[in-house]
Amino acid sequence: MTGHATIRAFFDEPTNTVSYLVWDPATKRGAVIDPVLDWDNRSGSADVAFADRILAAAAEEGLTIDWVLETHAHADHLTAAPYIKARTGAPIGIGEHIRDVQAIFRPVFAADDVKPDGGDFDCLFRDGEHFRLGALDVEVIHTPGHTPACISYRVAPPRNEEGPSDVFVGDTLFMHDYGSARADFPGGDARTLFRSMKRLLALPPETRLWICHDYKAPGRNEFAWQSTVAEQRAHNPHVKDGVTEEEFVAFRTARDATLAAPLLLLPSIQVNIRAGRFPPAESNGVRYLKVPVTAKTAAAVE
Repeated sequence: MTGHATIRAFFDEPTNTVSYLVWDPATKRGAVIDPVLDWDNRSGSADVAFADRILAAAAEEGLTIDWVLETHAHADHLTAAPYIKARTGAPIGIGEHIRDVQAIFRPVFAADDVKPDGGDFDCLFRDGEHFRLGALDVEVIHTPGHTPACISYRVAPPRNEEGPSDVFVGDTLFMHDYGSARADFPGGDARTLFRSMKRLLALPPETRLWICHDYKAPGRNEFAWQSTVAEQRAHNPHVKDGVTEEEFVAFRTARDATLAAPLLLLPSIQVNIRAGRFPPAESNGVRYLKVPVTAKTAAAVE
């Protein structure tokens, strides 16, 4: 199976995020999926050590990076996509429904500099669209529910070669012993998420699923990020065969009502809807991220 995609995973434990380097071994053309920017929330400082690990691996393999691919605008880490683009020239791609996410959050942060029609990104993919990664075919699958813009990337073997596809599912599915992502962010929907998961689980059972986050299911000692359709259908407690849509919606809605906001929600959303660009500098030359203030009574903020 030398013609199949070669994949290296990079786990960022501070955010429990998995970034991927995937390439066609025949042509050495590759992509970086969901790269993480090192971010210190206490000091407001950013670094690129994690992204440099990915770039170093690409250099070791002699790869040309053709794409920086986002599965969605993440709420738990800041993206390093602009840095990867600056180093490689690779365009940044995301699903076309990022426009919906931008429309939700632009007024929340008064982010008037966000470019119209998703223009901060280089490519907005449609559901069912295909593009090439060397000799590999990549299909875009719209898998909303966690956010309106979530997509998965299905990387198929070259023509005339047999074997399983590899699907990078973002936050649509977690490991088969863990479950599913929350669906209570603005624009998210548990029913839509269930249908997106079922769409992925209708793929051939041997299809390999590459997960974007892992939190170690109870009883498991190691982080993990690779599953299959068959394993998900047999074991995923939230969406395995036999779980109905109504059961999932009831569970997911109740569960999400107990969850706190992700630690990096506010900085992540502001940066990620701009394709990793930080807000423009103020008159003093400093860039700032905003924290919207809410209070139960007006007196608390007066």
